[in-house]
Amino acid sequence: MVIAAAAPLSIMAGTAPFALAVGGLAAPATFLVAGAVLTVFAYAFNRMTRATRGTGAFYTYITLGLGRRCGAAAGILALVSYNAVQFGGYGLLGAQFSTACEQFTGLKVPWWAFALAGVVAVWFLGRRGAELSARVLGCLLVIETLLLGVLMVAVLSRGGHEGLSFTSFTPQAWHGSGTYAALGIAFVCFMGFESTALYRAEAARPDRTIPRATYAAVACLAVFYALVLWVLVQAAGESRAVAVAGSDPTAMLTSLMNEYLGKSALDITYIFLLTSIFASQVAFHNAINRYAKALSSDRLLPRVLARTHPKYGSPALAGAVQSALAVVVIIGFALAQADPYLQMTIWVSTPGTVGILALQCLASAAIAVFFRRRLAERTTAWVAAVATVLLVALVALVVDNIALTTAAGSTTNDILLAVPVAAFLVGLAVAGLFKRTRLNTHQRIGGSETQRVETEAMVEA
Repeated sequence: MVIAAAAPLSIMAGTAPFALAVGGLAAPATFLVAGAVLTVFAYAFNRMTRATRGTGAFYTYITLGLGRRCGAAAGILALVSYNAVQFGGYGLLGAQFSTACEQFTGLKVPWWAFALAGVVAVWFLGRRGAELSARVLGCLLVIETLLLGVLMVAVLSRGGHEGLSFTSFTPQAWHGSGTYAALGIAFVCFMGFESTALYRAEAARPDRTIPRATYAAVACLAVFYALVLWVLVQAAGESRAVAVAGSDPTAMLTSLMNEYLGKSALDITYIFLLTSIFASQVAFHNAINRYAKALSSDRLLPRVLARTHPKYGSPALAGAVQSALAVVVIIGFALAQADPYLQMTIWVSTPGTVGILALQCLASAAIAVFFRRRLAERTTAWVAAVATVLLVALVALVVDNIALTTAAGSTTNDILLAVPVAAFLVGLAVAGLFKRTRLNTHQRIGGSETQRVETEAMVEA
């Protein structure tokens, strides 16, 4: 379910080629490095999931480890970050639908028209409480994997464009600041792996199956992403792969699919690429709405956003607000005549990327503090501390090399980096205000699971 929701075809049609354009030939290896770091984090995360029964995720974990002020700030930061990534996804959606429309019909329809239509469709499905089931996502995953697998076989059987080479996995390929920027991009492709914890209540023997599912998700995604991107490098040829990716990251996969497998395979790829991107947007929309509902229930957002649809039971108002904000972003970039991917997707997603990485740092630090207080769990505390150091180093590298990711000026980059900082500060301020004026509301921060774990800790003491 988690791997299916990651939409590997859409990753390979946009995010992975962009990492190649930014980071050079070492880009495939960055996925393996990201997977290794997240495996360390996953160990501590799984231990925390077991202690808290898997509810609340980062929001609850950070509250338990670092206190309610940091928990509230993390909740607001998470909402802003995931919204930013989802809003940016509409740029990719619009660009790919526009290209496919011209491919199939010859009509040139502007990207923003498809992006706006996508917002309406996503809002409609979210309002009706429509969830893409594990069966649907599983079918899409199988088809996407088969398409990429057929391409890999075709490329490898022909020896690539210039012969096969493993330069991408050598130390010589890992040079320049762009590689570190690509590493940050690679981490984003694993976003959502921690959602395995949400299925704890439905799993048989969760203390055994949930950790295994988490490790499997990280390992499979790391190896699969690295392998497919390496094959794309071989298909284009090492001497020109970076240039091909840089000229248009969203066209690299489809052009190589056409070159190696022909137009029929290209048409099929387009169809499932579009469904992959759309499914990802729907999943994000539904998750964000429920996150907003949780924060509203805890009074960190206006209570009205917690209202559910009388018929469908979905957080319809939260979904309407989220969709309205997406429309504003799309219209803004359309009026500015900006590139839908290189500017809208990258610029809007960048604050979300930094914010999500910061959340992982905070969660890892919170887990270290939480288990440090439990003498029997010192190992988990040390592992979480190591993960925190690795993740903090990564955030520093991503921020230091942000200009390579955005290709924007210093003013634009400063604004983009200010977004997650501002979101965190707002959360701190709100929690501080609640502590002084609404103590009961302050105690709700982190959700009921926080209060349960705190109560159990007091009983044990």
